[in-house]
Amino acid sequence: MQLDWLKQTTLVRRSTYVRELRPELAPETAEPARSRLAFVPGHLAVIAIAACVIAGGWIPYPLVPLLSLVIGTSFAGLTFVAHEAIHGAIVRGRTARWIVGWLGFLPFTLSPRLWAAWHDRVHHANANLPEDPDMYPTLAEYRASSRIRFLIDAFSLGGRRWRGALSLVLGFTVQSAHQLCVARQRGFLAPRAFWIAIAETMAGVATWAVVAALVGFVPFLFVFVLPLLVANAIVMAFVLTNHNLSPRVEIDDPLVSGLSVTAPRWLEWITLRFGYHVEHHLFPAMSSRHAGAVRDLLRARWPTRYQSMPLRTAMRELHRTGRVYKDATTLVDPRTGREYPTLMPSPSN
Repeated sequence: MQLDWLKQTTLVRRSTYVRELRPELAPETAEPARSRLAFVPGHLAVIAIAACVIAGGWIPYPLVPLLSLVIGTSFAGLTFVAHEAIHGAIVRGRTARWIVGWLGFLPFTLSPRLWAAWHDRVHHANANLPEDPDMYPTLAEYRASSRIRFLIDAFSLGGRRWRGALSLVLGFTVQSAHQLCVARQRGFLAPRAFWIAIAETMAGVATWAVVAALVGFVPFLFVFVLPLLVANAIVMAFVLTNHNLSPRVEIDDPLVSGLSVTAPRWLEWITLRFGYHVEHHLFPAMSSRHAGAVRDLLRARWPTRYQSMPLRTAMRELHRTGRVYKDATTLVDPRTGREYPTLMPSPSN
């Protein structure tokens, strides 16, 4: 029934939504949120101070993991600053975007040029289309590839398998490395840009190698390794819920192919409201500090088409449902054959 509805409904292109919403938004929503640059030195200071405390042995050992949690939260915070900066929502100059992006993605040693190509250019133009590099596979793709079967069966979140937590604590690190490896093959980066991306990545690796040499092996586990797991979990909780409960589509319709998730206020502050993802896909160069205004307009104009839920609910649905697409609106657990409908707007809208 859902697949029939998707075939019968009229998908709306992003440009149509933008054309209707833009006149209703205040002029300042088009301005970069430069004050958010303060998050960069703020998070770096938290990381540096906590790292010194751990390396110096200045607190009782049982409290060290708590500082790792703090560092990991700042790692994640930097990542969301980088995401917004590279979109041009914080700074507009190209060089400034690369610098802020490199610093922000330093915990994941992710090249800002790779991110701009993979995420800004390809994902945003193809969200939940077959060309989307972040999409989970179809059942045919799953059956045709032993590598895909292994990754889905062993690591993906879904089917009530708790080992899927690995996709949370490792997911963004693994995905970033994978996208760098396939960037030339998939045409994300031209040869020169690819080698710059390699250099940016290696500069990040070298930075953390120096930190490891300075603090020592065991402290490094708590200064970098454990915090990286925390940062992965925070980032992936939003990355996975934003699209992977939604249907595959043939037209970039953000209200059908995306989900906005709400979270506790402190977490929305740390993540710069990244969970307001439908709003972000409509206006990627707009700072998410204005996402609430966009959300209000969407709820007023398309009250049953706009989709949102609490992050906790979305995570529970990810854990419960399958991660392979049997068809555009049906998720399936290929090991059990159990099927689950994707999220869908109300047919009345």
